[in-house]
Amino acid sequence: MAINLNDIRDNEGARKSRMRVGRGIGSGKGKTAARGQKGQKAREGVAIKGFEGGQMPLHMRIPKRGFNNPFGKDYAEVNLGMVQKFIDAKKLDAKKDIDHAALKAAGLARGGKDGVRLLGKGELTTKATFVVAGASKGAIEAVEKAGGKVDVIPAAQPEHEKKAARTKTNKEAGSKA
Repeated sequence: MAINLNDIRDNEGARKSRMRVGRGIGSGKGKTAARGQKGQKAREGVAIKGFEGGQMPLHMRIPKRGFNNPFGKDYAEVNLGMVQKFIDAKKLDAKKDIDHAALKAAGLARGGKDGVRLLGKGELTTKATFVVAGASKGAIEAVEKAGGKVDVIPAAQPEHEKKAARTKTNKEAGSKA
């Protein structure tokens, strides 16, 4: 017995049609249309998320913690131990300057729109030159002990800080004249 495309159909009850509410007594969901009686929630277009009937809502009862600094710098933090590991694995070239681009290409620095900050965790045995936006005291000492050096370059100034600096210098120039 062959199966034809026109014989194929779903099993009985596989596709259930949606309940049509508010269509009269005979439908079984007439009159209040399964919304109970009266009140805000019986009306259309009401979504009271987090409302607890006037009781202080949970999201307001829980204590708040922390602070998000909108002007804080975003550095990609890189430890010396990981740098040494990548140099040993030949993913980083110690003969060239190790900067944000090199660390990013190797897969060490993720994110960090304000540059890289070098941290002193781990041990560095290879002589290398680092060009980074920031470095801890311990990291600088460890790099110099291994025979390398650290050049700390200032991070790129955000646009809003550049504008503030420009307006400040313009005002100063105007007051001197």
